[in-house]
Amino acid sequence: MTFNQPFDSPFQITFTFKTLIDEIKSLAEVDKLYAERHEYILNELEKNPNLGLALSDRLLSENDYFYKQLLSELFPPLLTNNEIKAVGIPFANFIYNPTKRFQKIIENAGEEFYLQISGFTAEQFYVLSCCVILESYFGTPVKIDFPFIYDIPNKDGYLNHYRILTNADFIEIKTTETSKILTQEEIEELVDNFDNIDLWKEKFPPSSWELTGFGIVSMYDATSEIAVSNLKSQLIQAKDDYRNIKSDITNIFRSIFRLSDLEIGYTAINYKENKFEITPINTVIESKILSTIPKQFLSDKVHEALLQNAKDQRRYFSISDIDKVELQKTDAFIVSTFKNLGIKSAIFAPLYKDGKLLGIMELTSSRKALNSINANKMDSVIIYLEDTINQLYENLENHVVALIQQEYTAIHPSVYWKFHDEAMKHINIANEHVDKSPYKSIIFDKLIPFYGQSDVKNSSNERNKAIVKDIKTNLDILNNLLATLTSSEDLQPIFDKLTSKKNELKFGLKANTESEIQSFLQEEIYPTLNRLKFESLSNNEEITTYFKQLEKNSPVIYHYRKQFDDSISMINKELSNLLDKRQDEQQKRFPFYYERFKTDGVEHNFYMGASIAPWLSFDNVYLKNLRLWQLRVMTESEIKFRELTKKLPMKLDITSLILVYSAPISIRFRMDEKRFDVDGSYNARYEMIKKRIDKSLIKNTTERLVQTGKLSVVFSQETEKYDYLKFIKILQNEGHLEDNIEIVDIEDLQGIAGLQAIRVGINYDPTPMQYEFYPEI
Repeated sequence: MTFNQPFDSPFQITFTFKTLIDEIKSLAEVDKLYAERHEYILNELEKNPNLGLALSDRLLSENDYFYKQLLSELFPPLLTNNEIKAVGIPFANFIYNPTKRFQKIIENAGEEFYLQISGFTAEQFYVLSCCVILESYFGTPVKIDFPFIYDIPNKDGYLNHYRILTNADFIEIKTTETSKILTQEEIEELVDNFDNIDLWKEKFPPSSWELTGFGIVSMYDATSEIAVSNLKSQLIQAKDDYRNIKSDITNIFRSIFRLSDLEIGYTAINYKENKFEITPINTVIESKILSTIPKQFLSDKVHEALLQNAKDQRRYFSISDIDKVELQKTDAFIVSTFKNLGIKSAIFAPLYKDGKLLGIMELTSSRKALNSINANKMDSVIIYLEDTINQLYENLENHVVALIQQEYTAIHPSVYWKFHDEAMKHINIANEHVDKSPYKSIIFDKLIPFYGQSDVKNSSNERNKAIVKDIKTNLDILNNLLATLTSSEDLQPIFDKLTSKKNELKFGLKANTESEIQSFLQEEIYPTLNRLKFESLSNNEEITTYFKQLEKNSPVIYHYRKQFDDSISMINKELSNLLDKRQDEQQKRFPFYYERFKTDGVEHNFYMGASIAPWLSFDNVYLKNLRLWQLRVMTESEIKFRELTKKLPMKLDITSLILVYSAPISIRFRMDEKRFDVDGSYNARYEMIKKRIDKSLIKNTTERLVQTGKLSVVFSQETEKYDYLKFIKILQNEGHLEDNIEIVDIEDLQGIAGLQAIRVGINYDPTPMQYEFYPEI
């Protein structure tokens, strides 16, 4: 059958429904009802066995009814007006048996319309076809995720954009007499040369591989898709505070590249001196390149290549294997820095705005996973990165603290007014002048601090246990796999090393255990498996099955650790959302400064006092009600967590702690760190207590203060104890706290003595919490 392929291809295409026919026959043999439903198809196949052979135009035309009946299970008639689907061949402009909705879209496009994937050159089509072979036949995880889109005009005169999804379950890729079986070195060379079409055609000559079977092409209308718009919003806005800009961008790129260890950095370029430089933006996103660079930075080979590529070619520069880059005898700072940081691969993306080179965005990984192929994923986001960095520069140039805070730090509404007032003193709109005189310090005096934490119990130990279980599982599977493989080489040394690695796990997890296991797998185990898979079909099948168990783009099994990470993420999200919602409601009583932090759990700081809202009358009743409110929200967090445990992938517990501190303190906005901190050496005692109490013990015992199922309230004054006993009594009467109350002495901490605590059990009855205000408390 002839296919209208717009470009050269490494494939010979054999269009056939044989795989589907074989599947139907197989099911009919074991399922009588299934056979009865497909009686027509089975009878026709028995009368004419040629129906299962390679299809010609004539055979397809003469047996059109049969083939459409054959496809009826994959194309339900009831969905034909809803789904946009057809039989198709990858990288060939061919469709068969389109749904009615698909057919209508083509008809509305006009007689002269030619169905063609948009935005791809002939060279890109060829390389992508080769990448399909690399992944399906050679097992190279290139993970091509380029968007395939049809731009189709409609009868209203504008283009609709349809995202294409291809189901390749019924496609097989086979070798031919002209196929070249590549070595690992040849594959690595291709991975580093995505744009070298001559090299790809040398390794995959035209029509040297056979693509047999058929695909199912599905589409959905992506014209109004807002994913890119949302991405832009995430990149240019700081949702919590400026410190989270880096983490927001990092999470986006981890999702795009499917690499859990991907990190980002940013390095500015000094055009005049032709070198990299540190700028104020590095207080937000630090530079990987200049993280340990000496003061007198001398150029090296990689530095020169990177600068030249950024300025002249304006394309991505990638290093897929840092370990293979030879260090120069002198001044090889970039490579040696990356090696010291444990970086194995990197992509550098030059950022431009209005023709000006702003700097270089750095993507790095501790795995050999970034290369010239997946660097092209940057295409969809580069413009928004450029807008973000450019906006950062513009705001830094203005020197208006309030505007910087608004863009990059979540200045809480309770204190925003003071930043606004200070900025207004420096701005003269009439002559577009900005006063360069120093900004006054932003200080709030005589505030009562609040601190609380909902902490995942023994999180470090649970994380380490998950890592060990994943490693042990991985090694056990490999041991069993190697034992089943046919081998022409002696595998005993490999078995011995596997046994040795498993024995090491009995002594616990060391700092370098995980990286050593990954290196062992990548450098010794996987090269061996790649050799053995060519020795027999059974080897190939067993090894392929093993690699499918691995996390995408990861050399190891990531099952138990993923359960742990997902559980922590769910806990943090639920408890943070609850705390954010409740504090927003409570702000309506009297404003207070609020901040929270996600760790292995959630911590929060509140500060209340007259200086937060000097235009209002402050009374201690607001303070007492906020303490009662904090007790409520911590109790509700415990109840929320107990409900959440039913959904957690891994069973975890939390402990809850409140610190009561009645001595007024001051907080000052640190201009260098762009955040609030307690002011003065005396006030630093409060910070010391916060850092130490969660690990504290009951005096003269080995028992930890914080316990699962109990809320601990730490205090140092008798008046604080009596106040909180009243608050606890209110929650006991409401049925949210148990009757069992303990008052315990806390062991002396370093530089801190005389602390006590109230511990009370939590009633996990999910009765809604009523956040009432008590004027006479």
